[in-house]
Amino acid sequence: MKILLEETDEKHCLGVQELITELERYGITSERKSIYSDLETLSSYGLDIQKVKDKHTKYYVGTRDFELAELKLLVDAIQSARFLTTKKSNELIEKLKKLASKHEGLSLQRQVFVANRPKSINEQIYYSVDTLHEAIAQKKKVRFQYFDYTVEKEKSFRKEGNFYYISPYSLLWDDENYYLIAYYEKYNNFVHYRVDRMNQVEIVDEPREALCEGQSFDVAEYAKKTFSMFGGEDERVELTFHKELVNQVLDRFGAGISLRALDSDHFAVSCQVKISSTFFSWIAQYGEKVKIQSPQEVKEQFIGFLENILKQY
Repeated sequence: MKILLEETDEKHCLGVQELITELERYGITSERKSIYSDLETLSSYGLDIQKVKDKHTKYYVGTRDFELAELKLLVDAIQSARFLTTKKSNELIEKLKKLASKHEGLSLQRQVFVANRPKSINEQIYYSVDTLHEAIAQKKKVRFQYFDYTVEKEKSFRKEGNFYYISPYSLLWDDENYYLIAYYEKYNNFVHYRVDRMNQVEIVDEPREALCEGQSFDVAEYAKKTFSMFGGEDERVELTFHKELVNQVLDRFGAGISLRALDSDHFAVSCQVKISSTFFSWIAQYGEKVKIQSPQEVKEQFIGFLENILKQY
């Protein structure tokens, strides 16, 4: 079975004599009769062995757990994922290659070029994510150290290296980074942490804090309001956009957002967001094609945001 899985695919088939030769490389002596018997046995156990009628009948493995196109999608996602280190990305891709024939595996050696796409330098993130998933499933608390990077690219731990103790509720992959969303009882609210900035993540043998009566948590709604995970006060804002930005608005707020046509070139949106520099940055990138209509307080905050930038020049 190993030979068929590794050496054959739709474009690379092996005849009985070739299978006998391949077996000899493993020190196994075989004959044509036993090869036919083995092929029938493997087929009866579910291996999709296909025949190709030529001068000599040849065989290959047809349907696999993953189609080649599916494996390519997974490889592309791994290579472009910023939260994975280059080393871990390569390790995962090598494992995916084993799900294809060695010939198809060569086509998985792709490079997805994404402009200015840095990779994480924190090797622990892969295992941190696994620990956090386990804690969420068990509804247990976790503890970890949280750090920032210095100019020298050294870790500078917050709270003087003391551990954070929190109640994890969900993991979110946003803007190509992993975030832990946790309930913070002290503030009766949810907070979030970049997983690649977490160190020594451990499960604490205590049940996580339960939400207050009447309180619920919707990870999709939280992500939509939080704008790339930078917090601020919740506020309903009225925005007007040029029609050229319909795709960007749907990408940001989802297909469920209501778009209200104003004229042939503009539409309006009313949405709940967290007012923050990240929200203002998102607005600013579209220049004159978007305008904050209300509330007035948010308009003034946005003007202040722009003025502070101009002061730098």
